[in-house]
Amino acid sequence: MSATTLQIIGSIFLALIPAFIWGFIFYRKSPQRKSLTVITFIAGALAVFPILIYKFLWQFFPWINAFRFAEAYKQDFIGLSNLIILPLSAIITFMIVGVIEELMKYVSVKIVDNNDNNEFDDIDDSIEFFIIAALGFSFVENILYFYSIWFSQGADHLLMPFLFRSSFSTLAHLIFSGILGYYYGIAHFATPILQEEIRENRSHWTKWLPKLLSIRKERLFYEQHIFEGLLISIGLHAIFNIFLEMNLTFMIVPFLVGGYMSLNYLFKKKENHKKYGKLLQKERNTPKA
Repeated sequence: MSATTLQIIGSIFLALIPAFIWGFIFYRKSPQRKSLTVITFIAGALAVFPILIYKFLWQFFPWINAFRFAEAYKQDFIGLSNLIILPLSAIITFMIVGVIEELMKYVSVKIVDNNDNNEFDDIDDSIEFFIIAALGFSFVENILYFYSIWFSQGADHLLMPFLFRSSFSTLAHLIFSGILGYYYGIAHFATPILQEEIRENRSHWTKWLPKLLSIRKERLFYEQHIFEGLLISIGLHAIFNIFLEMNLTFMIVPFLVGGYMSLNYLFKKKENHKKYGKLLQKERNTPKA
């Protein structure tokens, strides 16, 4: 066996460890059909490759590199406190990273959902599938990361990166996507949830805003929650990367603990267990374009 083959196989094995551990922890919260779980995991894993192709094309088409935009702000700084001063270029860069990665995970679940639109019974299902997709994404990302270190620095430099990627980075991916999954679930069941909110007089904007914009209430409700979910997940992703870049490691643990507790809270919310999918099997839950 060649050294390169050993490094590839070893990197895959190392990346499988956190995938199995975190997969077991979250899968048991809301077990799904095994075949669809595998498909979603694979879709999330494949979502890494368009990003790699995009980066590869930079050498031929430099103008498509979105990160070049951030370089113009290297001399601009933002002070969050007297102790923390961040270059604006770093904030823009990490926002771009968050946009690219969270959008790709969103697209992977969207593709699976479109091919099997009746699989989601409740909002918990949506959270779970986004976590599974994030697990697949993180799995491939970890393989590439471990292989890069093994190839360039040797196997003896893998321990700390393995521990950090397995515990912190992988969990971060799951948290960001799980929260996005919550908002996607609300959007997915836009029709029945909006009807409930209107009956309980919780959505006052539905009385006038759709008419003002000439858009159906359900479509506006759908787009609103997709946008909210992407905005929050991208923002959290950027904050996590900023903590890493500025060596604010003392902030990472409470940040991820808070995120994990938030996910647990979402899994336990009573309204997230309502079986909208079973109640409306013969109707379309998501709004038509």
